[in-house]
Amino acid sequence: MSTGVLALLAFLPILTAGVLLIGFRVPAKYVMPLVYVLAVVVAITAWGVSANRIVASTLQGLVQSAGLLWIIFGAILLLNTLKHSGAISTIRSGFTAISPDRRIQVILIAWLFGSFIEGASGFGTPAAVAAPLMVAVGFPAMAAVVFGMMIQSTPVSFGAVGTPLIVGVQTGLDRTAIGGELDAVGSNWDAFFHIITSEVAVLHAICGTLLPLFLVVVMTRFFGRNKSWTEGLSIAPFAIAAAFAMTIPYVLSAYFLGAEFPSVIGGLVGLSLMTFAARKGILVPRDTWDFPPVADWSKEWFGKVDFKLDDLAQRKIPLTLAWAPYVILAVVLVLSRTIAPFGDLLKSANIAFSGMLGEEGINGDFSLLFSPGGILVMICLVTVVMNRMSFSGFTKAVSESSATLLGAGFVLIFTVPMVRVMINSGINANDLQSMPVLVADWVSTQVGSVYPFFAPAVGALGAFLAGSNTVSNLMLSQFQFSVAEGLGLSSALMVAAQSVGAAAGNMIAIHNVVAASATVGLLGKEGATLRITILPTIYYLVFSGLLVCIGFFVLGIGDPLSGTVLPGN
Repeated sequence: MSTGVLALLAFLPILTAGVLLIGFRVPAKYVMPLVYVLAVVVAITAWGVSANRIVASTLQGLVQSAGLLWIIFGAILLLNTLKHSGAISTIRSGFTAISPDRRIQVILIAWLFGSFIEGASGFGTPAAVAAPLMVAVGFPAMAAVVFGMMIQSTPVSFGAVGTPLIVGVQTGLDRTAIGGELDAVGSNWDAFFHIITSEVAVLHAICGTLLPLFLVVVMTRFFGRNKSWTEGLSIAPFAIAAAFAMTIPYVLSAYFLGAEFPSVIGGLVGLSLMTFAARKGILVPRDTWDFPPVADWSKEWFGKVDFKLDDLAQRKIPLTLAWAPYVILAVVLVLSRTIAPFGDLLKSANIAFSGMLGEEGINGDFSLLFSPGGILVMICLVTVVMNRMSFSGFTKAVSESSATLLGAGFVLIFTVPMVRVMINSGINANDLQSMPVLVADWVSTQVGSVYPFFAPAVGALGAFLAGSNTVSNLMLSQFQFSVAEGLGLSSALMVAAQSVGAAAGNMIAIHNVVAASATVGLLGKEGATLRITILPTIYYLVFSGLLVCIGFFVLGIGDPLSGTVLPGN
């Protein structure tokens, strides 16, 4: 069987999911079981993957699904706890006090607060936290999910205190072999990794400059009364300032501090600066934009999670106390990822599986406390005490959150196992590369010297499948490195392009959309969300691809292994 036919077969599950979800708007609960079966059939018939490995991969996917559901449950429970304690009413009033303009609110909550949470936690947590918060302050559920997914881009490469680079890239590359090459030219791994980190930050910062404005024009086009792309452009000065308020400290952090804190520092500094600017009216337009009246909203905008402030939520909670759970959440997330003894203590409550069913490389673990889900649940318990919440109110919050979880669970128990079957298909009877790597290899062969333009898209493909920048980097960093060496180009810049594209791919990763949708009760409408988030994804991949080509062919950027190096590196 030719490589082209194999590549088509490997791509078939992805293509089927895209056509059914986006083209025909079939709910994911029907699409993903079908796609799982299709991936299994291709793996067994064309790749020769053993039935034992298929079952082991499925079990691994189920363990990972449990981890995702734990995060979703924690995020929903926190919002419901805040609702029934009265804190959400205060938070909503607080955002209105800063500005009633929805354009400013989406920039503050999604772009800046979301970037900070991404830097602290990663793994889809920002959408799971920011989406229900936006619903709680008056956004349509679908808009909240779209915006929560759109910010799964610029901050993602440095999410979870740098995990996609520190774990994904460094583990995905053959450090021993590359270290030997670097030693031979008088360099070392740390210097090489610093170049990758800096180039990832610069590429993201340039692409991210327009992302806050993109958030606004998507909001006015798809969720405005007049369905206009340009209606919200008077916010452009504030939006561009918000971009720089995040990306300048973000790039400086990457260059001077490393991969751990760009998104944390960028989000925190940006949120502080732009909240101050909004309160003082700096760069704020004279006009104010809002969604149409709720009575005029499309049916598909509504979720099934009720954030209406009922009688239980009419208690007066001070603004500082209302926001305290989020502040504590951010602090605990950062400390758990940076203070080893604290992190190790939380990791001790962990269930791990190694070599499932005796299959090489198929491992799984479920972290009860170190996971953002566990931390979110702990913050909920702290909130109950801080806000002197009634037992009946918390019980109702738990009940509502559990009910919301059921729909997401059904979809994820097919989505994540499908991904693991494809990723684990590299061990097979036919001596073939795993499905995602074979597709990427075929693309590089077909496009030749213009491959750098497509390098981010290859990274995005990995993230679309795995729902993770880290996993995409683990799968494809060495492949990208090898292609660059074969073309005589900077391998550092090509690996940076991989990480940037993998971050952008999170905007359309199916199980991330499912997870975010679950937090606001929007399951079954994943296709409608993807039809919108595909637009910023295309923007990000085209723009970053052009930047990579300019870097290679105009600026002549290199690294110690290819020759020329940027000044300062």
